[in-house]
Amino acid sequence: MQQNNKISDDELNLIKQRCDKATKGPWISYVEDRDHSSGSNFIMTGDENNRGDDIELIGGTIDDQEFIAHARQDIPRLINEIKRLKKLIVDI
Repeated sequence: MQQNNKISDDELNLIKQRCDKATKGPWISYVEDRDHSSGSNFIMTGDENNRGDDIELIGGTIDDQEFIAHARQDIPRLINEIKRLKKLIVDI
């Protein structure tokens, strides 16, 4: 049986809802000895005027941390691009 890989509008809306519920961005990955010299690796949430709690991972790699931190900004951009492209397809 072949799986349908299309993302429905409902699925896209669920992804957006999960993203909207997450701590506000931006999220920035800080790696010890790369970005700072004391403490541990962490993800800083919020901007300098409205900081959220830092996120610390246990058992994740630096690449995992980079992916998670960037996802906070990347997913909304991807959702907007998917919606834009879907609208173009419908308008054709």
